[in-house]
Amino acid sequence: MRVVSAETMQDIDRQAIVECGIPGLLLMENAGCRCVEEIIAEFGACRRCVVMAGKGNNGGDGYVIARLLSAKGWRVKVIILAEREQMSGDAATNRELLSDSVVNYCTDEGRLSAQHNKDILQADVIVDALFGTGLRNNVSGIYREAIELMNASGCPIVSVDIPSGIHGTSGLVLGTAVRADTTVTFAFAKLGHVLFPGAEYTGRLIVADIGIPSQLMETACGYDFLNEETVRPLLQRRDRQAHKGHFGHCLIIAGSTGKTGAAALSANSAVRSGSGLVTLAVAEHIHHILENKTTEVMTFPLPDAGNGYLTGSAFPDIEKLCVGKGAVAIGPGLDRHPGTTALVQKFVESVDLPLVIDADGLNALAEDITVLKRKRSQQIILTPHPGEMSRLTGASVADIETSRIATAQDFARSHDVFVVLKGARTIIASPTGEVAINGSGNPGMASGGMGDVLTGIIVSLLGQGYTAWDTCRLGVFLHGFAADMVADEKGEIGLNATDVLEKLPYACNTLLRRSPC
Repeated sequence: MRVVSAETMQDIDRQAIVECGIPGLLLMENAGCRCVEEIIAEFGACRRCVVMAGKGNNGGDGYVIARLLSAKGWRVKVIILAEREQMSGDAATNRELLSDSVVNYCTDEGRLSAQHNKDILQADVIVDALFGTGLRNNVSGIYREAIELMNASGCPIVSVDIPSGIHGTSGLVLGTAVRADTTVTFAFAKLGHVLFPGAEYTGRLIVADIGIPSQLMETACGYDFLNEETVRPLLQRRDRQAHKGHFGHCLIIAGSTGKTGAAALSANSAVRSGSGLVTLAVAEHIHHILENKTTEVMTFPLPDAGNGYLTGSAFPDIEKLCVGKGAVAIGPGLDRHPGTTALVQKFVESVDLPLVIDADGLNALAEDITVLKRKRSQQIILTPHPGEMSRLTGASVADIETSRIATAQDFARSHDVFVVLKGARTIIASPTGEVAINGSGNPGMASGGMGDVLTGIIVSLLGQGYTAWDTCRLGVFLHGFAADMVADEKGEIGLNATDVLEKLPYACNTLLRRSPC
């Protein structure tokens, strides 16, 4: 699914009207028609509806909905939070097409509840047509009162375009916002529908065609939203005559004393993600532990002077291990000792294989980010969580969380790497500016080891020959999709990283079964 910013959608609307000559009234009529179709499909015929409307174009869509529902025998009441003379343009035209008997104006804060709360409570459905995607300031006054009344009513709410109070691009709540059961939006989904917290307010999202010309849709600047439909074509079916040599050999450099679990999770996840062969290189002091924690994985002890962490002395062996490998991951549980940091930096400067860098590997880069300017690999994937991204960029976690797309996109472009910025709605950015937003996953993934599993998935796919861009999109989605399958069976509480890695083959199988042969 393609999603766009509110600003991009506004530009598309302008082009459709000004450059393509499509009347705004026609687009508004089409928007209202699509909403009515969804309302009737969901709630049936001849019910009671309250339309809570503003004075702008979102309100205009609401007036069309009210007129069309009335014509179909519904009992409709329209509450307009503005004076009649404040309206203009297409919204005013559609207001004049409504019978005065269904229209109520209310502009005084405090009177809304006293005059109209009974009608709101008795409605079978409420249509939220207060604000569209152009809202920029916090909701206050009578608008806040209206939103609070709708949310408290217990009635199903259908929001027009976006739940009122949600920023159309960032998904932030501007003071307060409608909690919609269904949102009918037009032409494209907006970022505010899929980014949190807006995604929690959107409910069931319907993307409706209102007649925007195809040439505008095809050239629109947008982002990939990763769902089953988007990701399914990326997953390659296996040839019946294939052998393990066809599916890559990846190397994982990980672990230190007290962090053997991170190494095991990464390696076992690579196996579960389909690698033909997996080699796990660890400090020799902990090697025997990893031999017990892995079965299908080959392990290799690296010299560590008995310290349980790696330093530059391990580099010659690592260079030899890289021969014949399709991809390498470095970082999970590796330790932050200065010697380890120096090893990671030398590794990035020296190895030309496709790389995945995570955890303490990212912390090593943060000590000297200019290392990325001296990298040899043409395909490097970084998988930071917001704290690690903060160390890489110098920006605060709060600033990163409020501008996740821009942060990932800017870093990927400026350092010529792929970035997987983890979190609710993980952001994937390529060096050429492409951005994808992950739609899978759940709060049960907020537990230790989940990032190590993702590293194993990504290095596995990279080693199997997937491009870096396809690897990131498919890997991130599979990670969350497997976790969603676990949550469906066990619930989100207590879900752990091992649960997820064990479900990875089932996640792949589900995607393949639902795709055409």
